[in-house]
Amino acid sequence: MDPIYNFSAGPAVLPKEVLQQARDEMLDWHGSGMSVMEMSHRGKEFMAIAEKTESDLRELVGIPKNYKILFLQGGATSQFSMVPMNLLRGKKTADYINTGQWSTKAIEEAGRYCTVNVAASSEDANFTYAPTQDKWRLNPEAAYIHYTSNETIGGVEFNWIPDIDPNGDVALVADMSSNILSRPLDVTRFGLIYAGAQKNLGPAGLTLVIVREDLLGMPIPGTPTLYDYQIHAKNDSMFNTPPTYAMYITGLVFAWLKHRGGLAVIEAANIAKANLLYDLLDNTDFYHCPVVKSDRSRMNVPFTLKNPALDEEFLKQAKNHGLIQLKGHRSVGGMRASIYNAMPMEGVAKLVAFMKEFASQHA
Repeated sequence: MDPIYNFSAGPAVLPKEVLQQARDEMLDWHGSGMSVMEMSHRGKEFMAIAEKTESDLRELVGIPKNYKILFLQGGATSQFSMVPMNLLRGKKTADYINTGQWSTKAIEEAGRYCTVNVAASSEDANFTYAPTQDKWRLNPEAAYIHYTSNETIGGVEFNWIPDIDPNGDVALVADMSSNILSRPLDVTRFGLIYAGAQKNLGPAGLTLVIVREDLLGMPIPGTPTLYDYQIHAKNDSMFNTPPTYAMYITGLVFAWLKHRGGLAVIEAANIAKANLLYDLLDNTDFYHCPVVKSDRSRMNVPFTLKNPALDEEFLKQAKNHGLIQLKGHRSVGGMRASIYNAMPMEGVAKLVAFMKEFASQHA
């Protein structure tokens, strides 16, 4: 049977090797007689999985010891609340950069806990670019600066890290849900990074938080216990039952990335995949990508057809060619190809070949 390539934005494609290993270990993990789904999260078997998962992530990224790694639940959406609850530290305002729907949702939720200063926004151009830092209007009284490093829906990515003094009193916070581990990352530039796992890390159900220790322990009054980062840090993410199976699969993804050669190697592959698809989009008038070239995402590639009446036929024929989940988000329409770490070059090449064929048939 010909392979099927899944371009879903999330939950998204996982490495084939990871799925095969999970299949082989489903009923009996390493001779334990148990599936990982059946293990006590405090038993020695799962504790070994958890410790390796964290160790591999620290090695992959180069995460210093003064940063805590938290494996939580609630999705990245929970962090829209947890960030202001924990990082205001007695201040009353925070800076946010608005580059799309996920930024907008984070801004709306933060407004429940503090005064939000929208320091920059690309709403004036329908969220098709990332505002350069010289255009930001930061509030000197802000507790932190929040941005979304990759907008999954709009396909806008910050291909640079904001220049914020990591030793200053203002923490840089990033929602990296859809591009984390797609390139090397200097964690020390950030106070906090968070990501929902279901796009580029693992299955739905796990939320990753990487937070600098000095930012812990000052939640706003009334913060629920389960929303206090320090509680989770003190308990090694075991204050309550964590999403054990999602942690296990994510750990297998970390091991897969290490086996591939690390983040520099995966970045080179991601650049090659993105270039192949964007080159097609830029060299035809049949397709169009709305995002400014300098701010295009390597992970999520939105595009439209010259004739929108052909959208359904495009999707139908794509599915017949083994290319699925290409429909754009309902809020923007068109198409979207999500080409995360686990998407092989062969999948992108097959998509490009199909798009050329479809364009020639309907020119």
